[in-house]
Parts: sequence; C-alpha cells; structure tokens
Amino acid sequence: MVKKDSRPKRINIKRERKRLIKEKRKKLDKQQLHEDKKVKKKIDIRLEKETKLYWIRVISGAMSALIGRLIGFLGWPMLILMLCFWFATPFFFSFVILKYEYDKEEWNWKNIIKPGVGIFFLIFMIVGVITHTLLAFI
Repeated sequence: MVKKDSRPKRINIKRERKRLIKEKRKKLDKQQLHEDKKVKKKIDIRLEKETKLYWIRVISGAMSALIGRLIGFLGWPMLILMLCFWFATPFFFSFVILKYEYDKEEWNWKNIIKPGVGIFFLIFMIVGVITHTLLAFI
C-alpha cells in the first residue's frame, strides 16, 4: 500500500490572488452596470439641483466682490451689491438659464436661496479683501 501524503497541496499564491482579483472585478462590473440602469429618485434630482446652485453661489460670490470692488464700492454700496447678487442670481440661474421645473406642492423659495449661503459670503469676503488689497497697493 502506498501511503498518502499528509502534507497539504502547494498552492501558487500569485495565481490564486490573480484569480480572486478577476472574480472581484467581474462582480464590481456587474454591480456598476446594475447601478447605472437604476432610475434616478427625486432626492437624487434635488441634490443635483442643489449642487449646481451651490457652485453658482460660489461663482456669484466671487464675481460680486470683484465687480463691486473694481467699480469702487466700499461700505454700504458694497453691502447692497452683495445682497442683490445674493438674492437675484439663484433665481435668475434656476428659472432663466437652467430652467428647472419645480413641483408646485413641494416648491418653496427657500429651497433656491438656501444652498450655498455660507460659501457665498466666505468667497465674497476672500475675493473682496484680496481685490481691495491689490487695488490699494497698486
């Protein structure tokens, strides 16, 4: 009788690892195809709208500070210009340029003004201070 070898089989680790990686890639590819086919939900659409309005706020905050300072506004005129940009640009962009459709039942003017208020003011102050400094020393 031949004795059985009690040692475990030798496994090529590199080959096994490559095989496992290929299997995981196939699973991930199938999951990504599954996720791409899903229909967007209302929350996803709303978040996309809010993200666009957020970045519009960033740009409008920088532009309001730059335009106001280059015109020569300081103090109260600059504050009034900032408030005009603050309240006018989101409505202009959402209704005229982007042409978003809002549900009459869920629509609220606060949903347009709310996203990006803090970043608007922060970028306004940063760009305003930098432009004021550059104009003062040049």
